[in-house]
Amino acid sequence: MLGADVHPVPAVAYENPANYNHQARDFAQSIPNAIWTDQFDNTANANAHYVSTGPEIWEQTEGKVDAFICATGTGGTLAGVGKYLKEKSGGRTQIWLADPPGSVLNSYVQSGGKLVERSGSSITEGIGQGRITNNLGTFVKDLDGAMTVPDEKSIAVLYDLLDSEGLYLGASSALNVVAAVELAQKLGPGKTIATILCDGAYRYQSRLFSKAWLKAKGLEEAIPEHLKKYAVLE
Repeated sequence: MLGADVHPVPAVAYENPANYNHQARDFAQSIPNAIWTDQFDNTANANAHYVSTGPEIWEQTEGKVDAFICATGTGGTLAGVGKYLKEKSGGRTQIWLADPPGSVLNSYVQSGGKLVERSGSSITEGIGQGRITNNLGTFVKDLDGAMTVPDEKSIAVLYDLLDSEGLYLGASSALNVVAAVELAQKLGPGKTIATILCDGAYRYQSRLFSKAWLKAKGLEEAIPEHLKKYAVLE
């Protein structure tokens, strides 16, 4: 649509020179007037959420937000929002990380800073990490906790949100909602928990609402019977 050249690259670890981050950097260096935004490690990302998203959440909750939780890809949203809410609340607002299967961030937080080898996978896209990005690194030591959300819970909530709220969301947003609910249950009644709805289902609808895909992923039975009517694709 915009005339860009798309270069598919292998799914390899960050340490591999063929990783998409390194290839993007190399392309930018070789193309005149090209700019590589470096969204994972350019901390302007986290700062953007510090000066915008964080204040928006604080104002809309009238300063009564008890916790914020979301998954991370670049880490910018969690770090920027987390830093702002911690400062504004005097440390009262808890900041939690939600993680998909296959990511190492939950174990990193729970172990006090030990990275393990990444293994497993998730139906979510664009979230989860095998390393601590520069953006996340600006705040990771100030996190209050972390949790892993299994795909079974994410897909069930994705279908429920479509049915009960009319929200056509992607799996990452559904994971965030699961995490927010579980954190609310953990913290107890009367708490205000905020999260981010970061993706729509339209990009992934050929998979998320495909009976064959759900069955292949072992997720068909995770969806409540009355919600299976939304799996309209074969």
